[in-house]
Amino acid sequence: MDNNRVYVFDTTLRDGEQVPGCQLSTPEKIEIAKELETLGVDIIEAGFPISSPMDFNSVIEISKAVSEPVICALTRAVEKDIDFAADALKFAKRKRIHTGIGSSDYHIKLKFKSDREKILERAVAATKYAKKYVEDVEFYCEDAGRTENEFLAKMVEAVIKAGATVVNIPDTTGYCLPEEYGAKIKYLKENVKGVDNAILSCHCHNDLGLATANTAAGVINGARQVEVTMNGIGERAGNTSLEEITMILKTHKDLNLHTNINSQHIYALSLLVSKMMNMPVQPNKAIVGRNAFAHSSGIHQDGMIKNRENYEILDPVDIGIPQSSIILTARSGKAALKYHLERLGYKLENERVEEVYQGFLKLADEKKDFTDNDLIVLVEGKLPEEGIELEDVEIVSSQSKGTSASIKLKVNGEHVTGKATGSGSLEAALNAVDQLINEKMNLDEFLVQSIGDRKDEGKVHMRIEYDGQLYMGFGVHKDVIIASVKAYIDAINKVASLKRRLAISA
Repeated sequence: MDNNRVYVFDTTLRDGEQVPGCQLSTPEKIEIAKELETLGVDIIEAGFPISSPMDFNSVIEISKAVSEPVICALTRAVEKDIDFAADALKFAKRKRIHTGIGSSDYHIKLKFKSDREKILERAVAATKYAKKYVEDVEFYCEDAGRTENEFLAKMVEAVIKAGATVVNIPDTTGYCLPEEYGAKIKYLKENVKGVDNAILSCHCHNDLGLATANTAAGVINGARQVEVTMNGIGERAGNTSLEEITMILKTHKDLNLHTNINSQHIYALSLLVSKMMNMPVQPNKAIVGRNAFAHSSGIHQDGMIKNRENYEILDPVDIGIPQSSIILTARSGKAALKYHLERLGYKLENERVEEVYQGFLKLADEKKDFTDNDLIVLVEGKLPEEGIELEDVEIVSSQSKGTSASIKLKVNGEHVTGKATGSGSLEAALNAVDQLINEKMNLDEFLVQSIGDRKDEGKVHMRIEYDGQLYMGFGVHKDVIIASVKAYIDAINKVASLKRRLAISA
C-alpha cells in the first residue's frame, strides 16, 4: 500500500444531492458519475438505497455505467438498510457498503435515547452484518467531531476488529477547528489497536467555513481518505470541496501526499454539476469561481503581465481553464490597457496609449462591464460595420423529434439562414450559429442575470474559448434564448475583430 496516497471519496451524488431543489434524475447521475470516473475519483457514493426507489435504482444504474471507481451505498446501522444496499450494488464491479451510527453523547442520548455500550454493540453488529455481503465495509462514527476522543477510539477499534476496512471520522456539524480535528485523527492513529488495518477517512462539513481546512489537517495527521463534493455542495453550508483539497495536496508538494485526480477535468465537471443541480458557483469560489483567476487591480495586473507566478500559485491550465483573465476596470493601469490593446491587434506608441488611457479612465468610471467594443471605439472612434448581427431565432421542440432551431443572421451585410438540432433550445440555437459561421466555439461560461427590478428582461453573460483565448459576450432580451444567442454572437464578433486586426498588423 502507498502510504502517501490519499483516496478521493466523492459524495456529490449522495450528500451533495441533499441540497433542497438540487435533486438529480438517474440519467443525470449517470452522466456525472462517468465524469467523476474520468476525473479519477477512487470511490463514488452513489446514494442511500433504502431512502427512495429512485435512489435504489440510481445505485443500480451507476454500478452498471462505471467500472473503475468503487461504488458505495450508504446505510444506517440497520439490517434492512444493509440488505437494500447490498441488493442495489449487485452489478458493481467493485463495491462498498457505508454503514454507521452516531458516536457523540448528543446523538447517543438525544437522538437514540441510548447509552455508549448499546451503541457500540450496534456498531459492531452492523459492521459484521455488512461484511457478510461485501469485503469492503466503511463505518462512519457520526458527529465524531463532537465525540470525546477516548470513546471514539474505542468505537473505531471495535469496528476495525469487526471487519471495517475504512473508518469515517465525520465532523458532521462543522464544529471542529483544524488543530482540534487534526489532533483527533492523530489521537486515533496513536491509540487505536489495529488502526493500520483500516484507512481513516475525513468527512467534514462547512458550517463555520472550515471543512477544507479540517480535511487538510486530517490528512496531514494520518487520514488517507477524503470525502468531498464537487463545488463543495452539500447539506446546510456544504461539504469539503473536491477541487480545493485535491489542489491543496497538488500545490503543497512538501506534504508528500498525492491523489489520483486528473485536475485538468475539474473545471468542466464544476460547470456540469452547477448546471445540472441549478446551483451557481459563487464568483469568488476558490479554484472554480469565475474570479478565481481574474485580476482587476492595476498593481496585480502589472505583476501578472510580467510573470503569472507573481500573483497565482496555481496555473489555470491545471484546472482546465485556458488562461487567467486581466479584467479592465477603473482600477486597471496602463499595463493592462496596453495588454488588451495588443490582444486586439493595436500596436500604439506610448503617447497614443496615454491618450487612450485617459479616455478609458473616464469611461471606466461610468461602466461596470468594460468590453472590447469599448476599447475599439476609444481607439477608432466607432465600431467597424462588418460583423454578425442576429435577425431572428425560431425554436421548435417536440417530445418525439427533439429540438431544432432556425437562425437568421446578417453576416458582413449578407442575409443567411441556418438550421440545427440539439438536446435543448439553447444548444440547438448555438449549433445553428456555428453551422452558419463554419466554426465551432467552445462555451466556457454561461450566466443569466436579471436587470435591476425588471423581471421581464434578463442579461446573459457568456464566455467562449477560441484558439486558447477567452472572449466575453453580452446579450439582453426578454427571451433568455434570444439573449443567449446575442451574447454568443457578441463574443464571436470579438474573435472576428481580432482576426481582422492581426491580419492588418501583419
